[in-house]
Amino acid sequence: QVQLVESGGGLVQAGGSLRLSCAASGRTFGAYPMGWFRQATGKEREFVAAIDWSGSRTYYADSVKGRFTISRDSAKNTVYLQMNSLKPEDTAVYYCAQRTSSCSGYGCVGVRGYDYWGQGTQVTVSS
Repeated sequence: QVQLVESGGGLVQAGGSLRLSCAASGRTFGAYPMGWFRQATGKEREFVAAIDWSGSRTYYADSVKGRFTISRDSAKNTVYLQMNSLKPEDTAVYYCAQRTSSCSGYGCVGVRGYDYWGQGTQVTVSS
């Protein structure tokens, strides 16, 4: 069983930065891709970023490309999402998730491809 716990959310002004962390427990952390998703009120959960098992390949939604950076530290069983130049439209609950199969490119963006989810952390960006 895998448990994922997100932290680092909060309230920030537009243009500011936050770093989200996702601490994982369980045997499969280092073996499979991890992803970040977000869900704004009244909207469907959407893909934000993903990283492969080695940390060498990353994928981003167009809306965050150039502003967000996903990374992982296998020694700490933690995946991060550095968010810069935040915008009010980035306001959402952010979730980390883990797959139990490999993926690449667009194969990493689907919600259904992820098997384990954290409880989410709220990010609010004020204008």
